[in-house]
Amino acid sequence: MIVEEKSHDLYDFMSQISNDMASEYERIQKRATEDPGTAGDQGEENWATLLRDWLPATYEVVTKGRIISHEGKMSPQIDILVLKDSYPRKLLDKKVYLAAGVAAAFECKVTLIASHIQEAIENCVKVKSLFPARSGTPYKELHSPIVYGLLAHSHSWKGEKSTPLENIENKLITEDKAHVNHPRNLLDLLCVADLAAWTSSIMTFFGPNQIPDWSQMAPIYGPKGSATTAYIGHSTSYENQVGHFTPVGVLISYLSQKLAWEHPEYRSLADYYRVTNISGSGKGTMRMWDADIYTNEIRPKVERGQLSNGASWDEWSVHFP
Repeated sequence: MIVEEKSHDLYDFMSQISNDMASEYERIQKRATEDPGTAGDQGEENWATLLRDWLPATYEVVTKGRIISHEGKMSPQIDILVLKDSYPRKLLDKKVYLAAGVAAAFECKVTLIASHIQEAIENCVKVKSLFPARSGTPYKELHSPIVYGLLAHSHSWKGEKSTPLENIENKLITEDKAHVNHPRNLLDLLCVADLAAWTSSIMTFFGPNQIPDWSQMAPIYGPKGSATTAYIGHSTSYENQVGHFTPVGVLISYLSQKLAWEHPEYRSLADYYRVTNISGSGKGTMRMWDADIYTNEIRPKVERGQLSNGASWDEWSVHFP
């Protein structure tokens, strides 16, 4: 069921972007079989243009490059990289980008297929492993400083009885369990412009010290409690979805939140996108994690429930995007 809401210019902008991406998909597809390489490049440039248009001007958006760690290890080639404003201008065109200067990275596909999801999750783990694990707060221990995502104009499941939403979600869950060994290595975002979007979500910890009677929760979260992660799906087909929903609205709102955790000057705009609800509502399936994902310093504190609930931008929050 679609829920009608008040109008807002942002909703119109998101609709325009969606229409533009659909038009570009049709144009690219006409020549895709003749020259798939050029089609892929055009698709990447569509997404790069969208990010340049909607991210703050302080970020530099570049295409086709690799990330190099402080130890000299290299990532696979990545389609789009979002660079921090501190990035040395001398190095912008070198196509090998210093890990400390990269805020986000994206793989781009014109038409999504199942193997693209597996490849993206595998590459996400490789890229995030270039960044040292952080400690000191639940936020730092649960997150990598880089955002990693997969963007697609459309998808391959177009048959009458096809179930693209279920196919994508099932593949996300399967490949996540197969390759992701810590919440900080989660794929952050998957956006299919004409279908839906999925965003990562993390609950810091839920255990017996947080509610009086744990017996009802223990069958779900375990006798000692768990941290949880999920890929939250956002689609027009979900019950009570807002009428202005678009997958690109999810992309812009969620990416702004992820970047704002690392770049506080972006938080007021991220909050604006959040309260205007351009991403709509979503749902997902939880994956449980034992408390040993935390360091010895942080683990006893989260197990005791020393977390804030509802405080904005608090690194001890009970929940993070």
